[in-house]
Amino acid sequence: MPLSIEMSQNALVAMTRDSLTALRLALFRDVGPNAAALLQEAGFAGGPALFGAFAQWLAARRLPAPEALPAAEFSARAAEFFRDAGWGSIELGALDGVATIDSSDWAESDPSQPLEFPGCYYTSGVLADFFGRLAGEPLAVMEVECRSMGASRCRFLVGTGEMMQKVYDEMGRGASYQEAVGNGA
Repeated sequence: MPLSIEMSQNALVAMTRDSLTALRLALFRDVGPNAAALLQEAGFAGGPALFGAFAQWLAARRLPAPEALPAAEFSARAAEFFRDAGWGSIELGALDGVATIDSSDWAESDPSQPLEFPGCYYTSGVLADFFGRLAGEPLAVMEVECRSMGASRCRFLVGTGEMMQKVYDEMGRGASYQEAVGNGA
């Protein structure tokens, strides 16, 4: 029998996908573009509890702490944890020096509410804290593909703040994210 995530013991609460989508839409309607920063900040604030829940989830399965897992096992266990927590499936990978997180069913995205730009801002904050804790240093996360924009998946790039700023700047000059990362951005 699979072990569940103990929400109340991990400072977690369940929120429906519809609520998260409605919150994002209301913030953008009422606050405008500043909503992105607010959602990222809120996500980042929730990262410690989510990382702690992941560590406890691993311990309940008699597995080592997240930072002690071999990379392949970490990927498999993180994918299982995020799926069990209701976020969706993830696949971890790498692209020329940055980590990638891909999901074809990510909870924050909503293809029925089309966006002009990637819109999983809350997730970007959560993942920045989560993976920064794993790395033992601050990391930044940028969503470069989003199901809310009509893409088949959400793709997040994870790297140092300096690296993500370079990728962002290159993309601002018209490069694709693949070109930006490949140019040593």
